[in-house]
Amino acid sequence: MAATPKPRALVLGDLVLDVVLAPDREIEAGTDVPGTVGIRQGGSAANTARWLARLGVDVQLVCAVGRDGAGRSLVAQLSADGVRVRAARVAGQRTGRVGVLVSPSGERSFVADRRAALALRPDHLRDEWFARLDLIHVPAYSLMGEPIAAAARAAVSRARAISGAQVSLDLSSIGPLLAEGRRSARELVASVSPDILFATEVEVEAFLGRHAGDGILEHAAIGVIKRGALGARVIARGSDGEPLRFDVATPHVAAADTTGAGDAFSAGFIAGWLTARAAGRHVPDALHRATVAGHRAAARHLALARQELPPG
Repeated sequence: MAATPKPRALVLGDLVLDVVLAPDREIEAGTDVPGTVGIRQGGSAANTARWLARLGVDVQLVCAVGRDGAGRSLVAQLSADGVRVRAARVAGQRTGRVGVLVSPSGERSFVADRRAALALRPDHLRDEWFARLDLIHVPAYSLMGEPIAAAARAAVSRARAISGAQVSLDLSSIGPLLAEGRRSARELVASVSPDILFATEVEVEAFLGRHAGDGILEHAAIGVIKRGALGARVIARGSDGEPLRFDVATPHVAAADTTGAGDAFSAGFIAGWLTARAAGRHVPDALHRATVAGHRAAARHLALARQELPPG
């Protein structure tokens, strides 16, 4: 019997340098406190691509970095993890950086300086990247700012036209998403008409309004609501017109820093969904398997020590 081919996915978005500050106690103004400072690969798109590769998906990351040591090191590290990196190298722009402040309680705050990541253009795309794709994944960050937003919309159009690929979108972060209001955020999501929409409970409430319930199905055929330690809730359009709803719980995993766990969950869900559908699983079973796979990926992410970026 011939082996089942690997699922094929393309992720478009940020590959950036994360500078992670983790103080041992609360920050005090005007003085210093002990803690750790880590420098590592970051970016929601890059994190998702990395985990897709680890889970056996044939994955490409389309991104933009600067012509600098950080960009070279980030591309090399991600390539070593099995991702085919399609990186535009932008002259005159340094590779993007994100400052991550992790409080002793585990809460995270971010300062984003995306720089070269925003410079990805539609003319950087190549038709051959979109051949035989099963899915294209776009974090909402990739629809915020130009010209990367134009590149993301063009990539989604090509993926659908060339391969009939499914589209998944992660709402990513409520601050930038709702910067211009809820209507603008909904138009942003509608610009790519996702088949699968990922969001946290906070994000979906901010996007749809309190107690919106099945309203997520107005924006995608499948809504996956990430609930952290409580697991995930899946809402999908049923074949009979009635929504499918179920919750999948997960064992609690203690972690001082949860950065990237949501991206790992999305990757696990995508890998599980594509594999289950290729095997002919019915939609409810495929969705359940995909959600369990997402939890496993997130738990693995939290259990692994975060890899430091090697010198460029």
